[in-house]
Amino acid sequence: MATVLSVSGSPSATSRTARLLRHLDERLISQGHEVIPLDVRTLPAEALFGADFAHPAIVRTTALFEQADGLVIATPVYKAAYSGLLKSLLDLLPQYALAGKTVLPLATGGSIAHVLAIDYALRPVLASMGPAHITPGWFTLDKDITVGEDGTLTVAPDSAEALAQVTDQFSAALGGRTTLLAAAG
Repeated sequence: MATVLSVSGSPSATSRTARLLRHLDERLISQGHEVIPLDVRTLPAEALFGADFAHPAIVRTTALFEQADGLVIATPVYKAAYSGLLKSLLDLLPQYALAGKTVLPLATGGSIAHVLAIDYALRPVLASMGPAHITPGWFTLDKDITVGEDGTLTVAPDSAEALAQVTDQFSAALGGRTTLLAAAG
């Protein structure tokens, strides 16, 4: 199966975006993919914001992008765009870091006013990096993501179903077995 780099662009350690992404990672793993999680917030700030292309953490991260067959890129939406933290990382990657790869863009936010952030902010920058395919993405409202005191994640049923569908479409594009699409076929 494919190797998937699962990238959280959230600056928050208690991010709903990251928790949702890790939930989707489990689905991809159950479909036979190897998933490598990457929380951009764990990279050294001085390397990201100082544009230190040669910093060992940036070199390692660039290698992870090179090795991946597919990427899930998740971000919270701030001011109708993806996070500045994610932008800082994308700016340090080679121009065609996504060449030949399949990409699933995901976003979370507090208002449906930001639902187009994937298509008007994130998708263009991802497309400029040369992926073979960008699958349909999904925007999830913050209110649809609940984290229990024990850390368990609950996603509202309609959002959960839509997320399962886009994740399965991404998995199918990578050549993986899927749950919903296989059942529908």
